[in-house]
Amino acid sequence: MNFKTARALASVALVGSFVVAALPVVSSASTPTVSDSTFNTKYSTMKYLKSVVAKGKGSIAVILPDTVSSARYTEFDAPNLKSAFLAAGLKTSQFTIQNAQGSDTTQYTDAQAAIAKGAKVLLLDPLDSTTGAIIEQYAKDHGVKVIDYDRLTLGGARTYYVSFNNVAVGTLIGTGETACITAWNVKSPLIYVMKGAPTDNNATLFAQGYNAVLSAAGYTTAKGNVVDESTGTWTPTVALTDFQGAYAAHPKINAVVTPNDENAAPIIGYLQGQGLAPKTIPFTGQDATLTGFQNIIAGYQCGTVYKPIWLEAQAAAALAIYLRAGVKPPKGLVNGTSTDSVALIKSLKKVPSVLLTATWVTASKVESTVIHDKVIKASALCTSSAPTVKGATPSTYAADCKTYGIK
Repeated sequence: MNFKTARALASVALVGSFVVAALPVVSSASTPTVSDSTFNTKYSTMKYLKSVVAKGKGSIAVILPDTVSSARYTEFDAPNLKSAFLAAGLKTSQFTIQNAQGSDTTQYTDAQAAIAKGAKVLLLDPLDSTTGAIIEQYAKDHGVKVIDYDRLTLGGARTYYVSFNNVAVGTLIGTGETACITAWNVKSPLIYVMKGAPTDNNATLFAQGYNAVLSAAGYTTAKGNVVDESTGTWTPTVALTDFQGAYAAHPKINAVVTPNDENAAPIIGYLQGQGLAPKTIPFTGQDATLTGFQNIIAGYQCGTVYKPIWLEAQAAAALAIYLRAGVKPPKGLVNGTSTDSVALIKSLKKVPSVLLTATWVTASKVESTVIHDKVIKASALCTSSAPTVKGATPSTYAADCKTYGIK
């Protein structure tokens, strides 16, 4: 059966009779020193897993989704996962990290190839739930365990899920937007509310969080002070096109909820070309990208949700190492559950999870968060050049860094 046939069958299965086996049984934990609160930027906690690594067999395969929706996968996830595996004592021959480059077929064939080469655990960040469910069923059929990484595969057959509390991430975005509207003294706000890709369960959870905040603050489509994007995307060029259409139809839009830095960046650039002044139209974001922080310190973006990928990567690597050895992870690591709303098997509806905490970072908090954690280098952030804005006084990121004590 080829991938297109499998995908078609899985699409039906997600709303029909998708059948998977019960969760695997694993033995008791032997390393209680590892928990969600012990990981750090030096990866020193991972050394406690060396005895667990020694018990394991086979390899661990990481399959990331793309390089378009966010720069995080190449800038943060891949290198942090590699560092975590190495710090735990895995050899380079015992793990692989691949990126599907936005192709569901590639993601599926990468998983098949990894399993054929001896992978016993897959760390999967699915492009979408249909693709993810196909991969997870294939893995289960071949005795391979799966961890959903960052995105939950709806209707899937994974053993664990590692991510941030994504409704809480959306709440941070919504709270950041409403706070910025007040701080920037935006008169008669008309908010354009964007979404991530509709195939991404995280995008749904983010929107759940920020829409609740906006509604509580009195911003709704019913009141006429919200323009709601009809679909959603993680592709920055599409986000710009969507905004341009909405802005042409509603030229009084003066606040924008953008679900990540990558979607915000081209829109901010477009408006700068129209003469946008700092601290006039608040944007939001997440993923803590370099461009996002430059927009923040320059006064074009309110803030961004900082999700420490070094933390998520270590938690996921630890889980994978435990599964590879057939050892049940300690309770301090698996700290919650997530709901798979599509799963038809009762045991798969409540997914044992590692749910991590994110932080809203504004210009005044850049130094104490991402610079301190060495996620962003001050030398890269504080460049001498900044975009030339039509009709505006020239400024530099170096000057902005000085203003906010970033060094």
